[in-house]
Amino acid sequence: MCPTKQKQKHHHHHRSSTTVAAAEGQGAGVEDWRQEAINGGSLKHVDLHTGSNGWASPPGDVFSLRGPNYLTKKTKVPSGPWLLQPAGVDWLRSNAKLDHVLARPDNRVMNSLKSSNLQGKSLKTFLVAVNLQVPGRDHHSAVFYFATKEDEGLQPGSLLYRFVHGDDNFRNSRFKIVNRIVKGPWIVKAAVGNYAACLLGKALKCNYFVGDNYLEIDVDIGSSAIASAILHLALGYVTAVTIDMGFLVEAQSEDELPEKLFGAVRICQMEMSSATYVENSSNAVSFKRGLHSGHPNGSNSNINCSKSKVQAEEGSNNGGME
Repeated sequence: MCPTKQKQKHHHHHRSSTTVAAAEGQGAGVEDWRQEAINGGSLKHVDLHTGSNGWASPPGDVFSLRGPNYLTKKTKVPSGPWLLQPAGVDWLRSNAKLDHVLARPDNRVMNSLKSSNLQGKSLKTFLVAVNLQVPGRDHHSAVFYFATKEDEGLQPGSLLYRFVHGDDNFRNSRFKIVNRIVKGPWIVKAAVGNYAACLLGKALKCNYFVGDNYLEIDVDIGSSAIASAILHLALGYVTAVTIDMGFLVEAQSEDELPEKLFGAVRICQMEMSSATYVENSSNAVSFKRGLHSGHPNGSNSNINCSKSKVQAEEGSNNGGME
């Protein structure tokens, strides 16, 4: 979906039948709120290899990212485990573009986390949502949710921590997607690019919303005529396409290597009609919610969500990545 892109080298690796539970710790239990979020929504959680009209979580090893010696040898290696864990997917439809979905009072994932917090659980959990906004007569949003493990926050000083707490220039220079077409006609592979990587913050307009326990990244695909055209071509074959998308903060110095995905999702032969219709409203971006360790009982505490809008130059030389 990037205006410019370049294929990256990829090495095939053995893919096991990975489930969310196994990926989270070799059979470790999944928190109730996360399980509710994963199993909810109109786009169902399906089997990684045989599922259709749903989503799954591909193992990080199917993506090749910058390795420890990338700056000197340009070598890439399998990503390995995600930094964050899957926390659900929403496929939404509305009469207008859906911004800042985590601030909506009807957001089911945030409400599940809030309920857990009110029970004194998951108080340190941090949520990252990527909202891909699809333009059209009806506006659609594919929202991918990822969260830290139970009772764990972001690792202070890590690249992801710096990304969450950084400014918009830093975020736009680092927010990266890697695509992998698992199944689909050649025309889609040619248009989208297989094993393609792109700095979304450079190629498209990205809006960032930061709360006490979350970061939401809204990616406006309609901000690029080229990206819109590529996407709408792909949507014409959507029921025949299975695509892996990995999200990461790009490493640009030796101490930041190797790169790691903060999350990944597989969309399996999705049907457009499976989207849930939601009313678009002009809700305030600040609302009262007790969702962090300072307010375990849900006491009224203002969460001030900073909304940042940065328009990247379309067609920038930095838009396409190796």
